[in-house]
Amino acid sequence: MTTTQEEQPLIPYRSVQNYFATWESRAGYKLVLGGTRHHGYYKAGTRMPFPINPALRRMEDHLYNTLDLPKGSEVLDAGCGVGHVAMYFARKGLRVRGIDLVENHILWAERDIKAQGLDSQVSVRVGDYHHFDHISDTSLDGVFTMETFVHANDGRKVLNEFFRVLKPGGTLALYEYWHVSDQEIPSDVPKHILESAKRVNKYGAMPTGELLTKGVLRNWLKEQGFVDVEETDLSENIAPMSFFFYLLGYIPFLIISFFGLQQYFVNTEAGVQGYRGLKRGLWGYASYKAKKPLGDTNTSDTGLRRR
Repeated sequence: MTTTQEEQPLIPYRSVQNYFATWESRAGYKLVLGGTRHHGYYKAGTRMPFPINPALRRMEDHLYNTLDLPKGSEVLDAGCGVGHVAMYFARKGLRVRGIDLVENHILWAERDIKAQGLDSQVSVRVGDYHHFDHISDTSLDGVFTMETFVHANDGRKVLNEFFRVLKPGGTLALYEYWHVSDQEIPSDVPKHILESAKRVNKYGAMPTGELLTKGVLRNWLKEQGFVDVEETDLSENIAPMSFFFYLLGYIPFLIISFFGLQQYFVNTEAGVQGYRGLKRGLWGYASYKAKKPLGDTNTSDTGLRRR
């Protein structure tokens, strides 16, 4: 499989590109998570996050099992980053297409795919998952995101594209954050935690994430025509890694807060304040599984799916 690039981005996602281009993002993901860009999975009741790498692989196994596709199936990794999940799934027998908005991510993925001899099973390209112009209707067995759907400008349009490219009976799996609505926030929650959440969504380039109050994504999936929609809360399973981010960022967060520099260190703020919010039940993490109905090939290139 070859690696290609869109000649011209269809949506100028400068905010997402800027977020991943910061030295904090580049150094943090590289040094802390080895380039991986998602949470780890832990047995409920676990406190300590170590070792990190096995937890990351367990989350990838959880996603693989959620897709539940036979070897040889072709799937789309929408927001593939540097290709870690795509390559892991390829070694398990899937054929993977990956797209990402950040060119450096694709260059890194391209290098590692070649080094690991996975060229025939994984292809990656710069692309915008609002517009899969290079992917035919009803051509994929599965589509998945791992903490990337939150970066979409228009979440419903993205789901519409996912529906279009899936074969009838195909599987969609999304691993994403949710948060409580403003009306559900307890009155005793400190104002600084709420202000932090707004900054993280803004400077972490997560416009769809800001809309994903609990239950919203499940309803969007049903609106788009997906069936057998399942939502599984994994908040307790990611808590040890959230605690790790809290410990790692606590002292730096005190310093950047003193100087009012939170917007320039969004991952540090997210690590500390995110753990506080998680413990209060203000946000959480869930997996979503949905199916495209068998025999349904009805798609639309403009707006929402025709009903």
